[in-house]
Amino acid sequence: MALQNEKLLDAKGWQILRELQIEGRLSFAELGRRVGLSTPAAAERVKNLEASGIISGDRAEIDLEKVGLPILAVIRMSAVGDVLTRITSAVRAMPEVLECHRATGADSFIMKVAVASVEHLEALIDRLTPFGTTSTSIVLSSPVARNSVERPGEEAARKGTTRRRQ
Repeated sequence: MALQNEKLLDAKGWQILRELQIEGRLSFAELGRRVGLSTPAAAERVKNLEASGIISGDRAEIDLEKVGLPILAVIRMSAVGDVLTRITSAVRAMPEVLECHRATGADSFIMKVAVASVEHLEALIDRLTPFGTTSTSIVLSSPVARNSVERPGEEAARKGTTRRRQ
């Protein structure tokens, strides 16, 4: 599998990924123009990236404020014992939870949530506290809301710099 992914993730494969992360609805013709491939070749490359699981889906980016969920928060949860599977099941059923990550360290889970109000956030926290201790931070702004995945070393190569070993 690693060898197959290496073939798919050549320089052209990474160009395709970069373009699709910027604009996921590109036609194959436009994608081909941007990366220097014919339309059928671009379509075939995307199909192969999808078949390998490298591209796992296309999603719409939603403006949370415009859909009535203006408050973004991060909830860290510390839990011990046999509640981990119950927490996982519970948060999967909570529409406010946009992301949930199992983590190392003092926090067992880190969740990104979107809510309509502070009262809504409080009710969500109340639903989580039977499982463990929570710590919540409200997001004030997002200087980096989402970055594109880049080929390892690509940024340094584009800037003409390299990292020194320490």
